[in-house]
Amino acid sequence: MKLIVISTVFSAFLLNKTLAQECAETDKTPPAPPLTKLRIGLEWFINPDHLPLIVAKRHGIFEEFGLDVELIEPLNHWEAEEEIIAGNLDVAITEPLHLAQDAAKNKPVLGFSRFLHTDGGVLYDAADKKSNIQRPADMCGKTISYPGSPGPGGPAIVDTMVKADGNMDCDIASYGKYNGGFFHTDALQSGNADVATLIFWNFEIPEAKAKGMKEPAFFSLKEWGVPDFCQLVLMTTPKRYEELEPNGTLRKLVLAMRKGTGLIHQQPELARQYYYDYVKAASADETQQAIIAATFDATLPAFPNDNNMSQEYYTRLMQWLIDTNQVDAEAGSQVLVGDYWTNEVSW
Repeated sequence: MKLIVISTVFSAFLLNKTLAQECAETDKTPPAPPLTKLRIGLEWFINPDHLPLIVAKRHGIFEEFGLDVELIEPLNHWEAEEEIIAGNLDVAITEPLHLAQDAAKNKPVLGFSRFLHTDGGVLYDAADKKSNIQRPADMCGKTISYPGSPGPGGPAIVDTMVKADGNMDCDIASYGKYNGGFFHTDALQSGNADVATLIFWNFEIPEAKAKGMKEPAFFSLKEWGVPDFCQLVLMTTPKRYEELEPNGTLRKLVLAMRKGTGLIHQQPELARQYYYDYVKAASADETQQAIIAATFDATLPAFPNDNNMSQEYYTRLMQWLIDTNQVDAEAGSQVLVGDYWTNEVSW
């Protein structure tokens, strides 16, 4: 009788063990595929304009879409398409203005998603009695600080505004040129320039206030005859695009950033926490903390849900570049928008 009981118990034990092993094998989920590495080059140092990227990294959204995204700040000015060709980057951030200029120079560039649209234009101090600027026409003959100085870009922007304000007699050769880099506030406060361009209001206006400028103000591109290129877009080379997109990589990037944008709008305080942690705001000095807080608040509304850009927009932008002698007229008129912009993955 004992032998029968022991045998029965042992058989039941073996059966349970076998069933447990089978269940464990059935429940095993296949390992997740490796994340796709994407190196994204920024156009400037990390700032609130890059919030969708930071939020998508910190909230795990990129991983959710199978992406391992690295954000790379430029040590100095770089030609993004050359870095992509060299294999140092996969994607870069630029402005529509530079995208169109590069296309007119026959550079291999292809923009595919807009993620920021702010306001901006020409910075001035309305309280500066020496410059005495109150309206765009007052900028005629003033000294302009702009990163590409002494190139044609700064005077082209300012002179378009001056003429839009009714001063048709201003000689474009009358403008002074100063290269203050991207330190627009410093250029004005040092007295080296009367105005500075191109500024994004969500960054330079809060910064100027925090640094003590008496009455920082700006003339907006969109209000004074200049195509509105206060936007940031993602770009790569046509070759790299063709290499990445068969796997849907760039579409995933767009969707992940779009989801990050949704979180920014719906949970701004969580987005703030992610951003402050990322830039180590707690260790910044008092002035810098004020700039971080003010620029973050000003940038929150600047992230669109629509990542498309129209062919008409780029056609008009290129025509303005031709009219203001910023690109070769023949080259600019021959380049097709579809050669340097696509909405294929940004719908």
